[in-house]
Amino acid sequence: MPRTAHLHQLGTLSAETKHLWIALHGYGQLARYFIRHFEPLLDEQTVVIAPEGLSRFYLGEMSGRVGASWMTKEERLHEITDYTTYLNLVREMALQEAPQAELHVLGFSQGAATACRWLAQAQWPVAELVLWAGMFPEDMEMASASQTLLHTRLTYVYGLQDPFIGDGKVQEQLARVQTAGLTPHLLPFAGKHELNREVLLQLKNRGSSEKAVVN
Repeated sequence: MPRTAHLHQLGTLSAETKHLWIALHGYGQLARYFIRHFEPLLDEQTVVIAPEGLSRFYLGEMSGRVGASWMTKEERLHEITDYTTYLNLVREMALQEAPQAELHVLGFSQGAATACRWLAQAQWPVAELVLWAGMFPEDMEMASASQTLLHTRLTYVYGLQDPFIGDGKVQEQLARVQTAGLTPHLLPFAGKHELNREVLLQLKNRGSSEKAVVN
């Protein structure tokens, strides 16, 4: 059944667009606020799109601020199918306007798991996948992802003071993805469970270093 979905955009899609970033927010965030963090990526050849999770809820008990979520444990397979269909449509619509653009996907926190599940079914090239303060879901089969992402630049970004993503967890994840044949870059920074302007600039103007720390 069709339904209304929200997404926000920075920049204008055109035949001259070379880089399309699709940024997936974390649990309890809204796309219209989340996308503001990505202004450092913008130039005349770059567009950022932030789709919003299909489920919304009050962050308080019954009123006040509203947040969005990509899925919960209830009817989880249906929710995964729904957001995968939604994100496929977002990509298709964007590339109709910018057919020469490379696809960059950034998932923050819950959005990282969402990005992984989405791209596992992809039958099209993905130039870059950035997992920021998030990882491949533990219940996800890596075989499908490794086939899709074999030629994709994979980067893990995490704050050194992030209470949810410790170094031990990162090392466990690295062992898992390396076993699947993927070779990720590490980009830790001095911060918590948050986005970071300097790191975004590094992603835009990436050098040859595979590992860097922002102080």
